[in-house]
Amino acid sequence: MLKEKLLALGAAVGVGALSLSVAATPASAASWKPEKPVTIVVPWGAGGSTDQIVRLVAVELEKELGQKFVIVNQPGAQGAIGTRSVMEAPRDGYTWASGAAKDIGTYGVSGLADTKLTDWHLFLAVVNTSVLSVNADTPYQTAEELVNAMKAKPGTVTVATAGVNSSGGAAVAALSNALGVEVKQVTYDGGNPATIATAGGETVATTQLAADQAEMIRARKIRPLAVLGGRTLTLDGVGEIPPITRFYPDYPVADDYFGLFIPRGVPQEVVDTVAHIWSKTIDGSEALQRYGAQKGSIPAVVMGEEAYAAAMPSIQKMAYGMVERGQAKADPATLGIPKP
Repeated sequence: MLKEKLLALGAAVGVGALSLSVAATPASAASWKPEKPVTIVVPWGAGGSTDQIVRLVAVELEKELGQKFVIVNQPGAQGAIGTRSVMEAPRDGYTWASGAAKDIGTYGVSGLADTKLTDWHLFLAVVNTSVLSVNADTPYQTAEELVNAMKAKPGTVTVATAGVNSSGGAAVAALSNALGVEVKQVTYDGGNPATIATAGGETVATTQLAADQAEMIRARKIRPLAVLGGRTLTLDGVGEIPPITRFYPDYPVADDYFGLFIPRGVPQEVVDTVAHIWSKTIDGSEALQRYGAQKGSIPAVVMGEEAYAAAMPSIQKMAYGMVERGQAKADPATLGIPKP
């Protein structure tokens, strides 16, 4: 049922006509045997949510391909520096990108990188969700109390994120638009530094991903108030964190998919082989399931047309949010992003 819905969405937004046949790659086509280590660029600092999931998936890939995967952290420019380094690398299949699909799908809108979603083969692994949390020493016990404080003193409540184009930054924008609040966003080079900043009292709150915050939540350094989405989140050792829609039913939500991105133009055997491994090993991976329970991520393994369709709602939400806020450098429609 999920596949049919995603393919229907893909047709609606114009991705179904793309030549993205990797979703049904036969085992015989999975013939690539890398002759040297493969580099995966994480466009954020070490320890953050992207870094965590990439390292987990890399272990699975190493087992299948018998070759080393080298993880390179290249933070900066809200993830665009690392992404651009992959764009500029030889298209030989040995340099891949990673991160949130909505980020790589909107760099062209923000002007941070000259790329669009269809420049990449998407291999998505998890849905990550942002959490509205506060420093444990603040008085705020509920999302409503914090939102009321934001409304009472516009532009003074500090919120740590990994940048305006990051998941945390997008969550701040959505919060501001949906609830009519104004905050002071403080940016850091990654979700982990942003979370640490809140835990240390540099900022009042953070809207980074659950995977970034999980350890600090368990350590009682930060207090989770609400998931900035429509799903209740259950964290090992913490329990349930309610969705923001419980307090604000009309709050707009869209799933935030993370994974690996292989640039178009690489040999087809590379794409076919990774697709085979994705469906054979990554889908149903016990390590991925354990990670989800510990970090608050939802395993959601998709690729090809399904990945484009699954990622599009969050890309649309972020792209047209930039337009509304006057931050867009390009019309999303010219980059293949239809208005929702």
